[in-house]
Amino acid sequence: ERDEPGEEVRVTYRELLELTCRLGNTLKRQGVRQGDRVTIYMPPCPLAVASMLACARIGAVHAVVFAGFSAESLADRIRD
Repeated sequence: ERDEPGEEVRVTYRELLELTCRLGNTLKRQGVRQGDRVTIYMPPCPLAVASMLACARIGAVHAVVFAGFSAESLADRIRD
């Protein structure tokens, strides 16, 4: 569901799986490996879900930080 009432995005399991695999391959091409730490900073959306699943799929530890934090708070969360 999006921020606006009545707006929603529907994603099939197959679409989510394909997006997850593409993101996982992109992360690997960028050098992310099993055990690496990844911070995901994006609004709640299907892409955020696929990003979390892609990290889990390749064995990267991930933390999710949603918008609304100051730069200092964001930096603290990333360091943690």
